[in-house]
Amino acid sequence: MTIQAHITHLEQKHKAIEDEIAKALSHRSIDDLVIADLKRRKLHIKDEIERLRDQVNHAKSPRE
Repeated sequence: MTIQAHITHLEQKHKAIEDEIAKALSHRSIDDLVIADLKRRKLHIKDEIERLRDQVNHAKSPRE
């Protein structure tokens, strides 16, 4: 899997978790800990996406 394909996959997972959070927030019976865990997972994926994007950008930039 290329880095770009991996980024795309992570973006899809990020969106799915975002949708899951929105759905959970619409149900009052959902535990706050569940929502916090979803948000933590979403942030972890976002951080991984940014790390991979930085890696791609550094590979593209001319070396001095």
